Amino acid sequence: MNQSTFTILLGGELHLTDRLKAAVKDSRFIAADGGMRHAAALGVVPELWVGDFDSTPPDLRDAFPDVAKQPYPAAKAATDGEIAVLEAIHRGAKRLILAGALGGERSDHALALLLYGVRLAEQGFDVLLTSGHEEAVPLLPGEIVLDLPKGSLFSVPGFSELKGLFIHDARYPLADFHLPFGSSRTISNVAEGPVRFSLASGRAIILARPYDLSGV
Repeated sequence: MNQSTFTILLGGELHLTDRLKAAVKDSRFIAADGGMRHAAALGVVPELWVGDFDSTPPDLRDAFPDVAKQPYPAAKAATDGEIAVLEAIHRGAKRLILAGALGGERSDHALALLLYGVRLAEQGFDVLLTSGHEEAVPLLPGEIVLDLPKGSLFSVPGFSELKGLFIHDARYPLADFHLPFGSSRTISNVAEGPVRFSLASGRAIILARPYDLSGV
């Protein structure tokens, strides 16, 4: 087990793809409220279960009677997901996998988690948000390489103005590009294999669909 890698089980969609299973292998697990429903599919027993439990049906509670629970009132100052992340950090997390962070019925939660993921990356954490079918990785000043299959789709929406953006090994490469805030210029690109990104200033998120090979 990797003592510093934590997977946070959240309430959004989660598909058991090979990439998801490889990402969470040997990690520690914390469930946030109804995100516990993913534990059985993954074949794991989280070490902690947090939340106000407003989206946890009785049969799910009964299925994991021995998991330590940390209840919070519904009127609280943070989401169950953020509380779970803070618990992971308290327990020594360096890498955070937010599983079930994308999709689902609550777009407000998904957007908040994307923004929170960028904030966590700014604090020095290695962050992946995933539904299994879709992945999100924060892009901050510096360089990263994302291992994507050739022909898979990805986008880079900016959460601010972006300066000095480079995208290599993609169908539509960019070099020292200035992306105004709110521009759609970096939506729908196609990987030619592992894609290298670098950024001089700004905040963004890379949203990738590694199993969507419609760009082939």
